[in-house]
Amino acid sequence: MNMKSLRLLVLAGAGLAIFAAGVASAAEQEHWRVFVADHSAPTVRAVDVKTGSVLATVGVQAPAALEASRSGRTVFAVQSDADRVSAIASGVALDDHGDHGDLKLTTPYLLNAVSKGARPVHLVEHDGKIAIFHDGDGSVAILAEAQFAKGKLAPHRLVTAAPHHGVAVPLGDKALVSIPNPKDADELPIGMRLIDEQGKPVADYACPDLHGEASSGPLLAIACATGLLVVDSQKVEPRITFLPYSSSLPEGKATTLRGAKSLRYFIGNYGPEAIVLVDLSAPEPFRLVKLPARRVDFTIDPEHSDRIYVFTEDGFLHRIDAIKGEIVKSAKLTQAYSMDGHWRDPRPRLAVAGEEIVVSDPLASTLRVVNPETLAESRSIDIDGMPYGLVALGGSGEIH
Repeated sequence: MNMKSLRLLVLAGAGLAIFAAGVASAAEQEHWRVFVADHSAPTVRAVDVKTGSVLATVGVQAPAALEASRSGRTVFAVQSDADRVSAIASGVALDDHGDHGDLKLTTPYLLNAVSKGARPVHLVEHDGKIAIFHDGDGSVAILAEAQFAKGKLAPHRLVTAAPHHGVAVPLGDKALVSIPNPKDADELPIGMRLIDEQGKPVADYACPDLHGEASSGPLLAIACATGLLVVDSQKVEPRITFLPYSSSLPEGKATTLRGAKSLRYFIGNYGPEAIVLVDLSAPEPFRLVKLPARRVDFTIDPEHSDRIYVFTEDGFLHRIDAIKGEIVKSAKLTQAYSMDGHWRDPRPRLAVAGEEIVVSDPLASTLRVVNPETLAESRSIDIDGMPYGLVALGGSGEIH
């Protein structure tokens, strides 16, 4: 073999090696990280769920409530006591290429852009936009997630009749904003007002004691004292209807809602020791599920929407079958966390990270990673401070 042939063979072998390495690096992998807000300190930590390592520690201005964007690229830190909403780049990017998906992981970091306003509380993402309601002055900022990444915010601002504990929902070129109680703005709102892009009223919808909202696909539900205000945004003009509570339900109301992703239904709290399942397509939309103790937190598995997880004050975690409407598994997980005391006392919160559940245990400075089938703890992750609010982001894809 002459030197030219040998050189060609070496180059060909190198090409095969590079190709093989490319194939290996493109193998599908699954990664999940959980963002953890401290209960009392202005700190958010990003934790690798599998290894337990802290990927980043982000300092903010006040203890934060966390909301993840639907894209998964941004975690919003709502800091009511600091009059601001900060944005954290999650470092998780999932790109769909039809026949496969790419997963890109980078280190999370705090973005420079900050939305400022008087006491932001509710942040709602809908129709590709984000609405931040400011309880301090009743104003609303509507903007796009991409503006935070670009570092330049250009919010569309709206003003309601009075400062109140309210909410706003973007609906295409319109928005729904809460209507304050005209007798006492410190009381809960009395309804929602549909307004156009210029802020002019289009229609009002009654919703006494309004508190709590959630989305399930194109459907949005808003909790009222007497039922749910339901918004269907599948068409150009949103269809807004009122669904009264069933006469079969005991006296009570929902004030917190969660929406399923792969199925179309909602769940809400209903009294201290029950949750209510809401299936808008069923002849009887409401089903009550009683709990063995007072409820602390609850969530729906985003990938297995027939699974609902509820944590109760006795330290037990429960799995509810959404189809059957009953508890099918329970397991003791932490010490008891009494619901007596202030509503914001440090108590566990839930997040689903792929095929695992993450439960914050603030008094033990621990995250508990739980098997969703057995509800047994598979491992624990020690966290400085008091881990409280949780947001889980991740997925599977090819990593190049």
